[in-house]
Amino acid sequence: MSSDAVPRLRLIPGSALPTEQGTPKADSAVDDQRLIARALRSDLLAFELLYRRHSGFALNLAVRIQGSANDAEDIVHDAFLKASQRLSELREASAFRPWLGSIVVRLVRTRLRRQRLLRSFGLASAEPIELDAIASPNADPESRVLLAQVYSLLQTLPADERIAWTLRYVDHHRLEVVAKLVDCSLATAKRRILRAQRFLTEHFVPAFGEDER
Repeated sequence: MSSDAVPRLRLIPGSALPTEQGTPKADSAVDDQRLIARALRSDLLAFELLYRRHSGFALNLAVRIQGSANDAEDIVHDAFLKASQRLSELREASAFRPWLGSIVVRLVRTRLRRQRLLRSFGLASAEPIELDAIASPNADPESRVLLAQVYSLLQTLPADERIAWTLRYVDHHRLEVVAKLVDCSLATAKRRILRAQRFLTEHFVPAFGEDER
């Protein structure tokens, strides 16, 4: 099965995925620049508008990486809080959405690591996969079963490998974007994705694509 055959994940109502693998449309980027300039002058309404524009994207990202909506709203809230505190560190205002995405990824990674540690000590069980939260409504039963199997196996992987693979083959981001979102080198991102892919292939999950461009 090719990567194109992976069932597309549905969007949370009211949200929109960024175009060009994480980059907003040109007019949206200009609007973000204006809002960020106002937010840096302590304009609370401007930051609220940023939240309204990008919270759907952040929520979808957290849900897709985790395979469930557990704590996703808290993660998004914390991500925007951190973004507001560090807004002056954003070098390119037009890159607000991918920058926010990297904050979400870090928060999800922390949560996944904590859950994995608790499971290793027998203090928690694996979280159920919420297919209705991640699968396309028109996905056929076979695709849903495959998706559930993939996410179940991903739960056993280290967080870094799980996240990199999900961003590459579920969110379909380019490798360069994956590296930026997880804040690592391109070579490191490739290694994490390949380790995860080998694990999935060894456990009878069909490869989701070999193209590493």
